[in-house]
Amino acid sequence: MRNIWRIYINDWKNVFKVSTGVLLVIAIIFLPSVYAWVNLKAMWDPYANTSGIKVAVTSEDLGAEVNGTKINIGDEVINSLKSNTKLGWTFVDREEARRGIEEGDYYASLLIPQDFSSKIASILTVNPQKPQILYSVNEKLNAVATKITSSGATSLTNQISSNFIESASEAVLSKLKAADIKLEEELPTIRNIENQVLELNDRLPDIEMLGNQALELEAKLPAIKQQGQKILALRNRIPEINEAGQLVLKIEENLPLLDEAAKGVLLVQQRLPEIQTAANRIVELDQNFGKVEDTLSTALKDLQTALDVIAAAQEALPKLEQVAASGGQFADSLSDFLTDHRGAFDSLAPIIKEDLILVQQIAGEVSQLTDIIRGTDFDPDAAAALLSRVSGRIDTAAAVLGRISGLLAELNSYLPNQALNTAISRIDQVQDRFGRLSTVMTSIGQALQQGKKPASDLLDNADKLAGEIDDATGDILSRYDTEIVPAVQDALQQLRTSAVNAANVLKTAEEQLPNIGTILADAQQAAEFGQKELTLLQKDLPAVRNRLHEAAATIQGNMDKFTLAVNQAADFVNKDLPGVKQKIHKAADFVRNDLPQAEAQFERLADLIENKFPEVEDAIHQVAGFVREDLPGAESSISRAAAAIRQYRAQNDLGQFISLLKGDVQKESDFLGSPVELKEQRLYPIPNYGSAMSPFYTTLSIWVGAMLLVSLFKVDVEDTQGIYKSYQVYFGRYLTFATIGIFQALSVSLGDLFLLGTYVHAKALFVLSSVLISLVFVAITYTLVSVFGNIGKGLAVIFLVLQFSSSGGTFPVSTSTAFFQMLNPIVPFTYAVSLLRETVGGILPRTAIKDVLMLILFLAICFAVGLILKKPLGKYTKRMAEKAKKTGLIP
Repeated sequence: MRNIWRIYINDWKNVFKVSTGVLLVIAIIFLPSVYAWVNLKAMWDPYANTSGIKVAVTSEDLGAEVNGTKINIGDEVINSLKSNTKLGWTFVDREEARRGIEEGDYYASLLIPQDFSSKIASILTVNPQKPQILYSVNEKLNAVATKITSSGATSLTNQISSNFIESASEAVLSKLKAADIKLEEELPTIRNIENQVLELNDRLPDIEMLGNQALELEAKLPAIKQQGQKILALRNRIPEINEAGQLVLKIEENLPLLDEAAKGVLLVQQRLPEIQTAANRIVELDQNFGKVEDTLSTALKDLQTALDVIAAAQEALPKLEQVAASGGQFADSLSDFLTDHRGAFDSLAPIIKEDLILVQQIAGEVSQLTDIIRGTDFDPDAAAALLSRVSGRIDTAAAVLGRISGLLAELNSYLPNQALNTAISRIDQVQDRFGRLSTVMTSIGQALQQGKKPASDLLDNADKLAGEIDDATGDILSRYDTEIVPAVQDALQQLRTSAVNAANVLKTAEEQLPNIGTILADAQQAAEFGQKELTLLQKDLPAVRNRLHEAAATIQGNMDKFTLAVNQAADFVNKDLPGVKQKIHKAADFVRNDLPQAEAQFERLADLIENKFPEVEDAIHQVAGFVREDLPGAESSISRAAAAIRQYRAQNDLGQFISLLKGDVQKESDFLGSPVELKEQRLYPIPNYGSAMSPFYTTLSIWVGAMLLVSLFKVDVEDTQGIYKSYQVYFGRYLTFATIGIFQALSVSLGDLFLLGTYVHAKALFVLSSVLISLVFVAITYTLVSVFGNIGKGLAVIFLVLQFSSSGGTFPVSTSTAFFQMLNPIVPFTYAVSLLRETVGGILPRTAIKDVLMLILFLAICFAVGLILKKPLGKYTKRMAEKAKKTGLIP
């Protein structure tokens, strides 16, 4: 990097040492600018080969109707343009035209609006209007194309105007020849008579139908009179009708109760599978009730056996305590005691499980009690008696759960890992819920003592607590055999182990005696609770069996009928009930809103029949006589008159003719002379042609300046000592050339702005863009000459010639040959001119960014070519240059 800067600094030192060198640099800076400025002042408008200039055409004309004939001028214009090859007419919709104009796909657009035909046809009205064609043009794309499209649009409007003037003038002159202006005074009267006759003729079928109805009515007068007498009799029944109306209103008031009942029916239908399953369970239980009795008897026997074993253990315990004082004999006695009474301890786990099952059943009795209280046949006294029994069992269950918890806590103390903690916690939670349930049952009992049905929230709370107790107890029982039983057995084993080792730890054994007594007492209480509950259950079994058998018999006999009745009721609720309710509401609305008015009208009708019917009879007889005798002749006369009026109107449009004669003659003449007004919309407007061409000639002068640099200055550095590498020479001398190129760009761009007064939308970006373009062009020409020598100069000239025609700087690239159209996207001129056009006409960000990126890409390509090829081609280029000098013509 140091050598690159050394080359750059030395170049400028050498320039400023020689005054001629300074003058030459200044000349090279300003000469390209002069080239651009002169050409911009001497530009002319080229018009040729315009068929490639695309113009978007859009017709939204809805058409119009003139004298019964539909016209659509927009469609006619489109058809005419399809055969016109002067411009590249492209037929698209409004949105595509707008997008294409903004992004440069179309140079201009023509929009025929929806009211185009209707405004042209307005010449036949009192107030004619000029139609418009909306002309849009993107002036930054190409200055010549703008003029060409403008000319095409003007030609199109002139063609439409010329064709219309001929037709409209002929129509107006034809109307004038048949006009009679005096008709205007009588026009309202004429029109009124015509309309009345035509309307009367149109109503003849209705009149004839009414006449026939009058004849029919005359024939039915006796029957009507008879029915009228019935109406008079019906007037006396109005009080009964009102009473029925009140009954309908009362039915409507009770519809919410009907809705609740309907919901209950649907709920029962949803629960039918569960009801059927429960019914099957009841039948199955009835069939297997003997097994229940056997199981209950077995459980009572087992509990009695457990009580006997525990009692024996308790009787032996005092003797063991007496033996404890004898020291060493205590351990042997304790061991014998535990061995002899092992069954008492082994019965703990089954007894606890049995008690938990009974606790769960007590929770179920709470749900049965709440169902009885909620029932429709609620009996406060019977419910209070049942509540007293259930409440007692709830308190007993809470006490038993406390003893079970204490028992498990004692056993847990023998376990090193405290395995019974979870079970104790769950049992305590169930005991807590029993305590809260006892409070709720007390509140329910207070209501029952007053002869009232307890509040639904109390019953709901009781059901909730009972359900939670049932779920929690069930969870404990589901884990009992796998979690609790092994832990209890481990604790008892630990107790036995402590007793067996009592010989060595006598004191510890003596301390265990109270614990053993406590455990046996708790086990005895648990067993007594189970025995008591099972005994009560055994006493109730006969009555339960009878009720169960009755229920099973009833279910077997009526379940199908019940299911059918529920389904039929549910079908009625789903299908018929909404319609019934709607009819009830409709009937109630009639009773509230319409019945009073109907009754009043009915009263008036009865009065009319009673008082006015004779007059009506006379009027009907008169109308019937007219229909029979005079109506046929009147119909014939009206039909002939209407036919004559229609024939006249078909041949002569009197109203339209008079309207034309009343119009503003000056306005109609102006319309006929120029019926179409072109409304131009300029996108990115540029005020003059020279400003529009400044992007191209500024770009061209920057390229010329770059060519002058490589032609007048050496691209190689004299390195007699060989201290510079090829890439250092390349970048060092490029910095010098780039510096001069920057000043060239500043000269031409600032001169465009302040000497010529060129219009530029974004002045600062115009100058910066010129600097970027100069850096790219200097890199291109410098790389060509640095790598290829004098051949590179020729390549730079060829490159200029090719870009001049392929960049679209003067004429649109679509007017050039296919070869130059192919070159357009791959030459730097294209993007340099486009970038400067953005700054001149108005910036579209995506276009400007694309142009900048493409120019940077060309710059990168030049650097890559210079770095890769300069060293391998350097010796060959140097030999070529030395041979060229021998000619005496090439420097």
